[in-house]
Amino acid sequence: MSKNPKATTEKKIANAAYERELERLQVELVKMQEWIKTQGLKVVVIFEGRDAAGKGGTIKRITEPLNPRICRVVALPAPTEREQTQWYFQRYVAHLPCAGEMVILDRSWYNRGGVERVMGFCSDEEHQDFLRSCPEFERMLVRSGIQIIKYWFSVSDEEQERRFQKRLKTPTKRWKLSPMDLESRKRSVDYSKAKDMMFAHTDIKQSPWYVVRSDVKKHARLNCITHLLGQIPYEDITPEEIVLEERPAQQGYVRPPMDDQTFVEEIHLKL
Repeated sequence: MSKNPKATTEKKIANAAYERELERLQVELVKMQEWIKTQGLKVVVIFEGRDAAGKGGTIKRITEPLNPRICRVVALPAPTEREQTQWYFQRYVAHLPCAGEMVILDRSWYNRGGVERVMGFCSDEEHQDFLRSCPEFERMLVRSGIQIIKYWFSVSDEEQERRFQKRLKTPTKRWKLSPMDLESRKRSVDYSKAKDMMFAHTDIKQSPWYVVRSDVKKHARLNCITHLLGQIPYEDITPEEIVLEERPAQQGYVRPPMDDQTFVEEIHLKL
């Protein structure tokens, strides 16, 4: 990935301002969710990019306030032996949205244009066939009424390396560095070539790529969410405020003794 000096030198947003803006945007995401549900829209949001580019953190902030029955995250593992014999797009089709749903693909059919190409998991013929077929596949989905929104998270080599080093030193993040990630780290130029070739074939009018500068994670999250909200012309159909009635008195029932239940020990009260 080429260097991205604009992202690395810009002033970072203050934490308080970031939290305020994120909260405001998440309220808008809930409004958008209700619009998708009531209008029966079918939305696919694709997140792609280099390892440690910040895709997962952005997806988490998008889905935090949303109903998982309306907004689903799909992150498929490596294909099984059986799936390897299927039409390449087949296992992704099963996860496409029904009316009133938004599906977020954390990695997608673009694996073939990136990691599979670079790591040699597909043949040259399979890769070329993907580049030819993918635009037609997406046009077909769009014609069927599915809206496709594609994001590529762009991170500089320097920032990616810093995040890798931080993962090594953080026990709760070390799992993010798989053997595949470590091998991919050695093939930066190959990934850049594969990405440029993929964009040349699949950045089409019906489903264009949107590049998110992600050297500053908080900026990337806010910018991506703001852009996503702008892709779906939703209206505010928030239900009227609900007034809760007083709870009716519980009469005629004696609950069993509390001692009959096994409680989790409250260790933190003793610290």
